[in-house]
Amino acid sequence: MPRVVIGWKLFRVRRDGSLGSLFINRRARIPVDCWLPAESHPTKGYKYRPFWHCLAEPRAPHLTTKGRQWFQVALKDVVVMQRPDTQGGTWYLAESIKIISPVFPLTKDIGLC
Repeated sequence: MPRVVIGWKLFRVRRDGSLGSLFINRRARIPVDCWLPAESHPTKGYKYRPFWHCLAEPRAPHLTTKGRQWFQVALKDVVVMQRPDTQGGTWYLAESIKIISPVFPLTKDIGLC
């Protein structure tokens, strides 16, 4: 069984309470509490990064939190990547993700699997 790593990821929270990606494949609704494989969505103007990108801490000074929420996530098949502190420091690149819970309570319901 693959080792599970706990990390944090910032998601866009829509008006209906559903979660979405910040930049890539923005239209997709991301369910909570089920394992999701990483997908590849090459996007013009962005570096090709086919994995789930998460952080070791819920901190990314280069990103705004307006309309967004930090979630604790479980990750499988992880590669650790060190980035500058201004970009959150330690990144986890994962083949699979499971959204566990928001860092702070949400005021809206979020979609479960």
